[in-house]
Amino acid sequence: MVETRNAQAEIGVIGGSGFYSFLDDVTEVTVETPYGPPSDSLFLGEIAGRRVAFLPRHGRKHHIPPHRINYRANLWALRSLGARQVLGPCAVGGLRPEYGPGTLLVPDQLVDRTKSRPQTYYDGEPLPDGQEPNVLHLAFADPYCPAGRKAAVAAARGRDWEPVDGGTLVVIEGPRFSTRAESRWHAAQGWSVVGMTGHPEAVLARELALCYTSLTLVTDLDAGAETGEGVSHEEVLRVFAANVDRLRSVLFDAVAGLPAPDGRGCLCAGALDGLDPGFELP
Repeated sequence: MVETRNAQAEIGVIGGSGFYSFLDDVTEVTVETPYGPPSDSLFLGEIAGRRVAFLPRHGRKHHIPPHRINYRANLWALRSLGARQVLGPCAVGGLRPEYGPGTLLVPDQLVDRTKSRPQTYYDGEPLPDGQEPNVLHLAFADPYCPAGRKAAVAAARGRDWEPVDGGTLVVIEGPRFSTRAESRWHAAQGWSVVGMTGHPEAVLARELALCYTSLTLVTDLDAGAETGEGVSHEEVLRVFAANVDRLRSVLFDAVAGLPAPDGRGCLCAGALDGLDPGFELP
């Protein structure tokens, strides 16, 4: 272990252990935040000459369900290590027949259907050190970083995995899967894929002026998009495992393709311009 003040990264990746476990030189660090502990330690490594902090979203043993993930601590921890750009791969269900298992979709829109997750830092609630965040309302019309999306799409094409460039990710509370009626309603709205973890990750990243990009891997056709008994936990794990190696390759190429730290010219980077958070950001 090393102290967090000695550990730095410029890019964060929130995903499973399969994304960093094969790196030759990984440093495990613990991070404390005003919002409690993140899902796990963070793992620092290097890809294409760039320092990356990997964070297992559900913990290294996959023991934290989607609705109990400490999203605020996770994003805060990444920023505290220096990360200003974040890639957030996740497994999703396809809401259209053409988005079958193995489809990679890089969304450009988000719909929140969660119910009980803290989803802002700017709630006016005092922090343990006495600082009191202001109540702010940030723009979120376009939830994903355009530069990050461009890098992700290019990385997938470079690996001969043609992605779906754009689409809407609808995020449900979980941990249960959708009913058939819910799934058909989601599809009828024109939404593309459904998952359980993409929110509030994206909005919390925006509130910290981080660039956030989601890469969604379709592991199943959601309940209303097919006949039969619907999706199972085992099916999701099987399809994800079958695709994790090439998803990891795409992620690593996307890391290499992200803008330099001083080259961020997107709205994400300036999300807090002219605003007073009321407390010191890490």
